[in-house]
Amino acid sequence: MAVVIEMTARRRSPSPLLTRMRDRSPGLAGCFLAGAFAAGLGLASFAVLVTLLWISSPYPDSGPGGAMHVAAALWLLAHGAELVRTDTLSGVPAPLGVPPLLLLALPVWLLHRAARDATEGGGDRDDDGGEEDTGTAASPFLVPARTAWTGLVVGYLAVAAPAALYAAGGVLRPSWVWTGLCVPVIAVVAAGAGVWSAYGRPGRPLRRLLGVLPKGVRPLVLGPDGRPGVAARAAAAGTTVLLGGGALLVAVSLVGHGGAARAAWLGLTEGWSGRFTVLLLCVALVPNAAVWGAAYALGPGFALGAGHAVNPLSSAPAPLLPPFPLLAAVPDAGQGTPMHWATGVVPLAAGVMVGWTVVKGAASTERGGT
Repeated sequence: MAVVIEMTARRRSPSPLLTRMRDRSPGLAGCFLAGAFAAGLGLASFAVLVTLLWISSPYPDSGPGGAMHVAAALWLLAHGAELVRTDTLSGVPAPLGVPPLLLLALPVWLLHRAARDATEGGGDRDDDGGEEDTGTAASPFLVPARTAWTGLVVGYLAVAAPAALYAAGGVLRPSWVWTGLCVPVIAVVAAGAGVWSAYGRPGRPLRRLLGVLPKGVRPLVLGPDGRPGVAARAAAAGTTVLLGGGALLVAVSLVGHGGAARAAWLGLTEGWSGRFTVLLLCVALVPNAAVWGAAYALGPGFALGAGHAVNPLSSAPAPLLPPFPLLAAVPDAGQGTPMHWATGVVPLAAGVMVGWTVVKGAASTERGGT
């Protein structure tokens, strides 16, 4: 009896190896499920939004199956995949020309968050003093980076593949070339960024990626402390000012053409559910409008259809454009005026921001003695 009591007492405190095995976060299978859950959550978000709009529509032209096909197609569109519309007036399939850039934020955020949650472990734990006896602490990252990244990408694509097959049966059919290219690229990049962020954003992986650059250029892109270099910070600051200025130009033009924008918004549909849908589409196209505004301010401008170039110097006669609110911001046809030429302030401000960032970085480096 004494021997049995002694053996039982010894088994109450597990060994450090058993404790670490018991406290391990899920490996490849858990990351696979996390990736599949991120894809399913994104699909569900689009499905809920499309279903609500379909229910509230006074004249739905399809059943619930059609709404689900549209939701799956929009989810693929959010990854950059091209959609082809088969139900056209001419009978010839036509691609969807302008994918809303704001839709990309949802799958990227879901994948990034799933990667961080799947990679991060439980940290230090005190279970019956097992970790305290050894004097060591368990690593907070119990899933290897490659395992987490592989599981997330495979799990995400395991949901994306049947979603693409399902969307192919609807009116908006995905292009297989763009779907097979864009969806895996988004999954690989977003999952990799999430795993990299979970490991504290180490600089070693970035230095490997930047190995193709000359040695004199690498410190400008990535500093010795792992932070972005002077060139990277200057490029980010200049791009932010340029896109922000483009968005400001679009907003000012919309205010100036407020009557036309309001008439287009109210004339597209009579029901408020349809108007709310148009408003959501306008919001999703705001990044696209900012890019167009920045291109207009830079000088080359943009093209609306064949033969209709719009730039600060001149604007060709507009073709037959749909009455869409954001298109009301397009400048009127004719020669440019000093007001149009004043948009050159935007790239000038972006250049000043780039120069200021470079000078500031050089001054801080000089104070550091390097």
